[in-house]
Amino acid sequence: MDRKAKLLHLIQSRFGGNQANFAGAIKRSPAQVNQWLTGHRAIGDGGARIIELALDLPPGYFDGVRTAPSGKPSDLVNTEPGPDIRGAVPLISWVQAGAWSEIVDTLAPRDAEEWLPCPVKHGARTFVLRVRGESMWNPHARPSFHDGDLIFVDPDRDAVHGSMVVVRLDADKEATFKQLVIEGSRRFLRAANPAWPAPIMEIDGEATICGVVIFKGEKV
Repeated sequence: MDRKAKLLHLIQSRFGGNQANFAGAIKRSPAQVNQWLTGHRAIGDGGARIIELALDLPPGYFDGVRTAPSGKPSDLVNTEPGPDIRGAVPLISWVQAGAWSEIVDTLAPRDAEEWLPCPVKHGARTFVLRVRGESMWNPHARPSFHDGDLIFVDPDRDAVHGSMVVVRLDADKEATFKQLVIEGSRRFLRAANPAWPAPIMEIDGEATICGVVIFKGEKV
């Protein structure tokens, strides 16, 4: 079967033909699902992977990829198995991140730029941001973050000394990304870039830690 036929089979077998319920399960709009089924929009590789992740289908289900009984790739597979994908999380804006605790429960699938598979264990409120600027880029140390890299942020992870965190200072609308430094009762935010004009700042007012960075995806 081609991808459209497999999609139709899934909706009929798992959701009794209810496209709206299927759309909700994969966090996509009913309109997009309808476009897939009518052929007005192709089911691309990204869409296929999202459906496979959301419905716990075997990786490559839409492409007929199979593995040998031993669990090793068969003759049809020319790559090694990737990490164990653990669900899709939303890619959001820095403004949304600053208000995440208030909007997370009402976020609709369309409110995210896209939904990305997360390859590490994470909490239910985890989100993704696209790094802006070079304040967290350090060519001489790791971890290091380029402009455009993707960071997966878990609000349910404890922030400790040395954690890479996304923080909203109450005077600002947007969140910022820095390393947390704790010295006694004092807290600081440190830029990883050794050439950054203001490499460290003390949190001398109210601040909300929106989450701890648990994974980085590099742009290619």
